[in-house]
Amino acid sequence: MIMQITFLPDYVIVNAEVGESLLDVAERAGVSIPTGCLMGTCHACTVELDNGEIVRACISAVPPRKEKLTIHLFSDPTW
Repeated sequence: MIMQITFLPDYVIVNAEVGESLLDVAERAGVSIPTGCLMGTCHACTVELDNGEIVRACISAVPPRKEKLTIHLFSDPTW
């Protein structure tokens, strides 16, 4: 299933397959999500989904949903 992913705050839109890594989708879209450990423990890659759920992009995949998903990126100057 293909979904439309919107990355905020820059409104970058890309299509992605359900189950595809959020980091891979962001990279393909030219969106930079900071990473640290790539295991989810350092929280550098934390993003917020449109339903308010907070996930780590390095260990999360595009969830099965409707046709669209919005991902809110955080800006942490330490990363």
